[in-house]
Amino acid sequence: MSRIAAILVGAIVGWIPSMIMGDREGLLGKILIGLGGSVLAKWLFADLLGIGGASSAGSLSPGGILWGVVGAVVLIWLLRAVGFMPKAG
Repeated sequence: MSRIAAILVGAIVGWIPSMIMGDREGLLGKILIGLGGSVLAKWLFADLLGIGGASSAGSLSPGGILWGVVGAVVLIWLLRAVGFMPKAG
């Protein structure tokens, strides 16, 4: 059941930043961006910067989804900066 929840949260967390930043990847891309963004947010904000609420990134809670979205936006920005993910449009 936890894998299904992770996929669901990944899809939600990946869909919101794709709407904000104008990306057009498919469902699998949204799930991967969401999962990667959640991992990045947990590592960057909770482990490195010590922001306590960020440890919930990727969980099925409002705070977890919010931190996952923040991480996914940072991930999309980084991927665009290195030229791996072009802007949509």
